[in-house]
Amino acid sequence: MNSIQAANYFVHFNTNCYTSLFEHLNKTNYSKIFVLVDTNTHVHCLPNFMANLQTDIPVEVIEIPAGEINKNIETCTGVWNVLSELDADRKSLMINVGGGVVTDLGGFVASTFKRGISYINVPTTLLSMVDASVGGKTGVDLGTLKNQIGVINTPEMVLIDTSFLATLPANEMRSGLAEMLKHGLIYDEAYWKKMIDLSNFTLEDLDGLIYESVVIKNNVVTEDPKENGLRKILNFGHTLGHAIESYFLTHETKETLLHGEAIAIGMVLASYISNKQEGFSSEKLDEIKHVIIDMYGKVEFENADYETIIDLMKYDKKNSHGNINFVLLSDIGAPVLDKIVPNTTILEAFQFYNS
Repeated sequence: MNSIQAANYFVHFNTNCYTSLFEHLNKTNYSKIFVLVDTNTHVHCLPNFMANLQTDIPVEVIEIPAGEINKNIETCTGVWNVLSELDADRKSLMINVGGGVVTDLGGFVASTFKRGISYINVPTTLLSMVDASVGGKTGVDLGTLKNQIGVINTPEMVLIDTSFLATLPANEMRSGLAEMLKHGLIYDEAYWKKMIDLSNFTLEDLDGLIYESVVIKNNVVTEDPKENGLRKILNFGHTLGHAIESYFLTHETKETLLHGEAIAIGMVLASYISNKQEGFSSEKLDEIKHVIIDMYGKVEFENADYETIIDLMKYDKKNSHGNINFVLLSDIGAPVLDKIVPNTTILEAFQFYNS
């Protein structure tokens, strides 16, 4: 697969990854390389990556705990301290090998350490390959509130080696598929149709779909790098999805949801709201619900959950001037931005999801 030109860097794929990395390291003058991993990627991904890292530059490995719960300033402080203890300077390079938590947090750490050092992302989950790989968004959560702290700062390059997907459990694969389904819904109905026909997938098919997904996101981000307009469409399903994810993360009796699992619910809810407010097709609404429930199952909500979930939406990054702004659909591939939705319609959407 050909490399994809993003804003001011390239996304490289599979065999091109390590050739491009070797060439980059040879033509730069990095003082040290720091490879950031979590407890999972340290075991399952780091050995393969290190075997392909051809360099005489000193390399240090930094490990953080796995999981969204650790995507916070406290973890950043720990990494900053380790960088200082290991004599990192402004000519150091950070390579983030992991899922979205590692690439988001690692990019933020690199962007702020000594006012910014270079970094490279090596996404190892399907979600991070199709979502975190493009756009330069870095950051961490504030408590359980998603991605409240961060900066937009692009990496030197992104390396997508799909062989890492062999290490993923099934639920992590499904989590990534949610963002790919979203790309179809907001951008290209033909891609949506490809995504919902998963019965005879091969690894080669998945490689091609990942590539298309990265192209879609890159097209959007290139046109609107600072999320002033078009880029907001990437938040379809996220206004309620992030609130649901945050709620389940801290609830004492509910099982934590992966990001994609929460966003999948958010897309069903947003599609229902689109039907009520934007005239989105009822037939397509039913198709979206069927596809997502069939793929992810149904999460149980109780009446006591709704008020807190709705309240959590006020922390969404897309909000402005006191308004909670939704991305909705007038049709598949035809998103509409900055829509205000009454709570009564949100509650109806949950009833539709539960029915």
